[in-house]
Amino acid sequence: MNHEQPIIVGLDIGTTKIAAIAGRKNEYGKLEILGFGRANSNGVKHGQVLNIDETIKAIRMALDNCYASNPNLAISEVYVGIAGHHIKSLQTRGDIVRQHTDDEITQREIDQLIADQYKTYIPAGDQIIDVIPQEFTVDNFQNIPNPIGYGGVKVGANFHIITGDKNAIRNINRAVEKSGLQTKDMVLQPLASAAAVMGQEDLEAGVAIVDIGGGTTDLAVFYEGILKHTAVIPFGGENITNDIKTGLGVLKTQAEQMKVQFGSALSNEAKTNAFITIPGLRGMPAKEISVKNLANIIQARMSEIMDFVTYHLKQVGLDHKMLNGGIVLTGGGSQLKHLIQLTEYVTSLNARIGYPTEHLTAGHIEELAKPTYSTCIGLILKGYSDYEHNRKQFEQTHVKVDIPENLRKNEVVEEVLETEEVLQEVKMRNRKGVKDFWGKFKDGIIDLFKEEEDHAL
Repeated sequence: MNHEQPIIVGLDIGTTKIAAIAGRKNEYGKLEILGFGRANSNGVKHGQVLNIDETIKAIRMALDNCYASNPNLAISEVYVGIAGHHIKSLQTRGDIVRQHTDDEITQREIDQLIADQYKTYIPAGDQIIDVIPQEFTVDNFQNIPNPIGYGGVKVGANFHIITGDKNAIRNINRAVEKSGLQTKDMVLQPLASAAAVMGQEDLEAGVAIVDIGGGTTDLAVFYEGILKHTAVIPFGGENITNDIKTGLGVLKTQAEQMKVQFGSALSNEAKTNAFITIPGLRGMPAKEISVKNLANIIQARMSEIMDFVTYHLKQVGLDHKMLNGGIVLTGGGSQLKHLIQLTEYVTSLNARIGYPTEHLTAGHIEELAKPTYSTCIGLILKGYSDYEHNRKQFEQTHVKVDIPENLRKNEVVEEVLETEEVLQEVKMRNRKGVKDFWGKFKDGIIDLFKEEEDHAL
């Protein structure tokens, strides 16, 4: 066990579920899960907190379940994901003419360049969540990944700015605080999911992360190691369930059950002569539902979601085989049968499922390796990036908490003795992957929010 590291908690406030996961890195840079709780979510629609009271209840229940999994935990601060179709992104360009041209470019100048972007004009009622530098330029030299140490008169960069609705952000903060927690930072959900399911080589090859949640489908597109585009598509698994409910005239719980057990994203793959029998309500005759019809409904909605993905890729000129890493599907909705085939058919890109096991230790329970928890595990990784880059204050004394038995896999694992060199190499490689990922992102939403609140007082 590595008790030198802080325990970091990710809180994923989703449309269908709220999950709280507590994790700590071990000496090989892998995440050990120390606590895990989830609850059904009622106060959230399309990724936005609408009913604050219902959301607080659900957060508290997820926390109680997390404590039940490990009573030794003490949770006060959390990293929270943000989504919802109010999220927008825009590209800007910023330059500064340097005062001391004899010196090399320093981190302070880069921080200044980034800070200037927070003054970008955005529509009233919106707020900047994140400013992410893409490639830098120094004088006439372009496409510089990191300009620190270069010499030159003028330094500039292209930026990816993510904005969200002030009220939506305030509602999340309020729900978290009234649950007795403090928001350490807010992270755009597709970026958190990307951190959980990606390695550095994926980012370099070019990849689109499509995180299909209950209320939204979140998209993050990377090319040559740079975040090129983010979007939140306001459809997800809930929409499919509602379509089944309306189209087949069944209850919502039945629709959800049929989707999970018998659903397919390709109607060609569904058996023509297979039927599902649903008991009738209060003396009504039982209903026969065609598996083919069920697949038709799912395929129609899923194709629509994938059309949006293709549209966004076209917008940034990264359709048509530009992304060598293809599409990585994650989130609860990615578990639909035949979704990979449908995705490849609609987008003409290779597709695979992204599991959040990239940075987890071996030996955790299978539940945690589901794509459903990608965002939550990515939030913990974001916290570690802040800790490793000294971006935020963390407690210096770390409590001794071990992995509880109920979160360990109950298998007899054959022990493999590895040489010290192999372990060292693994250590270095793992550290590099996540560091590089979050190192590209400048955070600051919470500090901004605090400033806003101060002005308001």
